[in-house]
Amino acid sequence: MSAIVLIPARYHSTRFPGKPLAPLKGIPIIQHVYRNSLGSRLADDVIVATDNEAILEKVLSFGGKAVMTSGDHMSGTDRIAEISRSLDYDIIVNVQGDEPLIKPDMIDDVISALDDGRAAIATLAKKITDPEEIFDPNVVKVVCNQDGFAFYFSRAPIPYHRDEWKSLKERAAHAGRTTFSTYDCYKHIGIYSYRKDVLLALSQTPPSRLERIEKLEQLRALENSFRIKVRETSSETFGVDTPEDLERIEKCLNTSL
Repeated sequence: MSAIVLIPARYHSTRFPGKPLAPLKGIPIIQHVYRNSLGSRLADDVIVATDNEAILEKVLSFGGKAVMTSGDHMSGTDRIAEISRSLDYDIIVNVQGDEPLIKPDMIDDVISALDDGRAAIATLAKKITDPEEIFDPNVVKVVCNQDGFAFYFSRAPIPYHRDEWKSLKERAAHAGRTTFSTYDCYKHIGIYSYRKDVLLALSQTPPSRLERIEKLEQLRALENSFRIKVRETSSETFGVDTPEDLERIEKCLNTSL
């Protein structure tokens, strides 16, 4: 099956306007994302989808491909759906434009996961070893069945270990236990691959009840009976949400050199 990576990149982020153009080790964030995406063995092409001329011009200046989209989209999924309609690819991969640590093999993993004909969408998850992440609502958790399909995504600690976690208030007492990291908890890594028809269908579907409650767009797919295949990864990635995140990510880049 043919596959393409689409990178949604909007300029007017509430917490960090102009984020894709912010320099990270002297290179714009969007260029890091684009360069890493080009390393995928299974993707046939990479295109940035943006609502801003400055981002478009920057991508073109370093030899990348970019297209303009409407500025009215509520999500990156809607942005890539707009340009997917005119593209002749079986699989559309959504790599967020604020993920400079994305690795080519992570892209290959979500593409190859759709070799399973039962899967409509694929994504990644990583086993949690830091106990604080289990109880952090900013870290999205996922629970899967034995075939690797997602049951549910949540900001809450799932699965909930009833016997060990009598109360969320007791989490500090458990944080120091050496067995804590063996708990079967996985955090969601926000990269997706879609079958093209599934992406277009979801973009026409209104936000679902659970999506509105948890503020997690992937729940719309589950509520509409689209099956999400989840591959485990050992790779870590952090998105850039605020200017302060740049320092943390730069340290990660320095460590990987």
